[in-house]
Amino acid sequence: MKSFLLEEAPANYVAGLGRGATGFTTRSDIGPAREGPSEEAIKAALTRRAELLGQAPPTAYGAKEKKDEDEDDDRYQDPENEVGLFATGAYDEDDDEADRIYQSVDEKMDKRRKARREAREKAEREEYERKNPKIQQQFADLKRALSTVSDEEWANLPDVGDLTGRNRRARQALHQKFYAVPDSVIAAASSSAQFSTTVEDGGTDAADGTMTNFADIGAAKNKVLQVRLDQAAGNGGTDSVFGGATNIDPKGYLTSLNKSIVGQTEAQVGDIKRARVLLESVIKTNPSHAPGWIAAARLEELAGKMVQARNVIARGCEHCPKNEDVWLESIRLNDNQNAKIIVAQAVKENPKSVNLWKEAMKLETDPRAKKRVVRKALDVIPQSVILWKEAVKLEEDPKDARILLARAVELVPLSVDLWLALARLETFENAQAVLNKARKAIPTSHEIWLAAARLQEQSGNTKINVMKRAVQALAREQAMPKREDWIMEAEKCEEEGAILTCQNIIRETLGWGLDEDDDRKKTWMEDAEGAVSRGKYETARAIYAYALRVFYTKKSIWRAAAELEKNHGTREALIALLEKAVEACPQAEVLWMMLAKEKWQSGEIDGARLVLGRAFKQNPNNEDIWLAAVKLEAENKQHDAARELLATARREAGTDRVWIKSVAFERQLGNIEAALTLVNEGLQLYPKADKLWMMKGQIYEGESKLPQAREAYMTGTKACPQSVPLWLLASRLEEKAGVVVKARSVLDRARLAVPKNPVLWCESVRVERRANNINQAKALMAKALQECPNSGLLWSESIWHLEPRTQRKPRMVEAMRKVDNDPVLFVTVARNFWYERKLDKALNWFEKAILADSDLGDTWAWYYKFLLQHGTEEKRQDAISKCVSVEPRHGEIWQAVAKAPQNAGKSIEEILMLVVAQLE
Repeated sequence: MKSFLLEEAPANYVAGLGRGATGFTTRSDIGPAREGPSEEAIKAALTRRAELLGQAPPTAYGAKEKKDEDEDDDRYQDPENEVGLFATGAYDEDDDEADRIYQSVDEKMDKRRKARREAREKAEREEYERKNPKIQQQFADLKRALSTVSDEEWANLPDVGDLTGRNRRARQALHQKFYAVPDSVIAAASSSAQFSTTVEDGGTDAADGTMTNFADIGAAKNKVLQVRLDQAAGNGGTDSVFGGATNIDPKGYLTSLNKSIVGQTEAQVGDIKRARVLLESVIKTNPSHAPGWIAAARLEELAGKMVQARNVIARGCEHCPKNEDVWLESIRLNDNQNAKIIVAQAVKENPKSVNLWKEAMKLETDPRAKKRVVRKALDVIPQSVILWKEAVKLEEDPKDARILLARAVELVPLSVDLWLALARLETFENAQAVLNKARKAIPTSHEIWLAAARLQEQSGNTKINVMKRAVQALAREQAMPKREDWIMEAEKCEEEGAILTCQNIIRETLGWGLDEDDDRKKTWMEDAEGAVSRGKYETARAIYAYALRVFYTKKSIWRAAAELEKNHGTREALIALLEKAVEACPQAEVLWMMLAKEKWQSGEIDGARLVLGRAFKQNPNNEDIWLAAVKLEAENKQHDAARELLATARREAGTDRVWIKSVAFERQLGNIEAALTLVNEGLQLYPKADKLWMMKGQIYEGESKLPQAREAYMTGTKACPQSVPLWLLASRLEEKAGVVVKARSVLDRARLAVPKNPVLWCESVRVERRANNINQAKALMAKALQECPNSGLLWSESIWHLEPRTQRKPRMVEAMRKVDNDPVLFVTVARNFWYERKLDKALNWFEKAILADSDLGDTWAWYYKFLLQHGTEEKRQDAISKCVSVEPRHGEIWQAVAKAPQNAGKSIEEILMLVVAQLE
């Protein structure tokens, strides 16, 4: 029986039509390529055939019957056809007007029906498409369903099999072929299962790599991770950790590159030969092409053939005698004695070449010979500034140098450097005369004006404002530099000790080119910050002074100037500046408090009280000033005065903050009943103040009244559901009472009230960890990192407490990719390096964490604890002084220690020591 696959296909069969494939049309389907007879020709042929046969014409094919002559034409039966009826009529203006009117009526009617017609056509089209959908539309839902297919399901899809019998039989026949196996394969297979009883001399490790060295693999993995962490540390504090920054030593890089090139070209002798052939072709084709001779000589030098290189460059000098580069290359390739002969011939051919004269001078070892060469050169090229400078450098006596410079400025009057050098060698009076001549010779040079200003400063003459005249003169000549260039000149003057000139430059040029419409304040503040970042504090101070003259009542500029004096100035200058600031901005309570604090820290307690009294007059009922006065009295042990001030503040400037400070003051003094009374009164006035609820609960908790504390916390969370510290205190109270289940429930409700909060997630993980539920802690941490992937706190908790030591580095690398510039994570990385005894890297990461956020007290504590073990005394004292100047206020452990009632009144250094003692 004939196989089904070998049978002929049906006539209308299209391959793949059942799978959605479309058929194709061939020439046999549509007929021949030549065009057949037209329809009219066919009708005419049928009519002629009927006439020959004596039959009626076949009207079924569209042939017209023969009509009687008296029958009217069809055109006369159509009332719209006016061709025959009015063929002789004239088309006048009335006809045209009538046609236009009918046309407008038709258009209007068509417009009225257009919307309905289009809606009908759209509905019909949609109905047709719905009944006759395209194949693409039929598979649209299946294509969308592909998005839900997982990678495993896609991989498990079976491959399309070959169902064609012919190919299947061919493959089966292919598998039935046999080949002879070599004897070597059989021998290797037989010996592969045997064991060797001999010991190799090279040691126990197999040379063929069959034994795996896990120690080397682990070391390589650690090295890769270490490189990634070093890349993260190499970027700045503000950049992303993996920003791609690369530090390259240019000198070392070029040296290594040169060595690699030399080694490569020595190995590739064939390349040198090909290059030699090419360069010989170049110099033969164009013998006067100097770069070709130089390249040919350097190729021979690279190949190690110095004699041939000298011969090639000598031929180049013969063919290109007027090119100085060829002569310089020849001088370089020859020894000193031959080089002198060559340079003598070179300067004969090129007497105006300054570089050749300089090389001739360098070849001489005797100073007198050098002077003789330079003077010969100046006789030939008297306008060369370079040669005059070389001549002045060779003179040891200032008098001789002054004579040379006097002659030089006569011959080269447009050289600013020569004029300035001459002015530096002259006395004050002569220098003034020299600079006046220079200013007349070069009226567009601002360097000469700066030299004149510095000369006046050195002489102690501060009455003459040279910079003001300089700005006017340069503006007339239209040679005024940009404002940024003047700032750079001021910084140069500050570096060289010309402070007065620096200040004059800023005062006269800082506003140049800026209109009132421009944001001058922002521009000047940025200029000052840039100067501070570059360490140019006098320039920044001058910028702030100029800005304050323009914006006298701007509090932000006064504060910025005060911060500059506080960090880089003296206390006396800071107090003087703040006195001016409070006069200019009497309503700025921040400036009043800064002034009072500086007075207090300098030991002037009465002066601080006077400052606060003046502040009260300018800002009555201001809570900041009230609280500053209370703090001043409390720090000086004047408790009654502080209590009285607080009572007055509660009456006159009653805010929740005043009530909080009042409760905290009584707690610090140990007056628990008074504190509890105050907190209850405050909660009646301010039920939304979460700190009052926290203080009430802490008071009860300190008295071991846990039910009252629990009630206070629970009531507080209902009144202030967004307060994260209140939820933490409620959870820790339950955990302290031993009810871990309730603590977990409190935190669950907290996360619902404050979603995506890393602090609450971290506390939940810690609760499980402290209860030894490590698996539950890991599960919670996974959920936490999904909700808060950019939290350094969560990553640090996971790395340090939930990961084994061998997995810490990979987790740190992953955290660095997801978290940008987080000090908590930086401290964790530093602690890990500290644990691994990589002290330099640990110190680097601790300092990086401090730069990221200096207000985090825990970072300072970890840094100081590290220095206690591995730092010097000088380093420890420097860390303490910086921490005291920064005055950190935040940090998980820092806040708990600093705000404890028993630690009230302690200094920053004492709090730092207490925090260090509590670190684990």
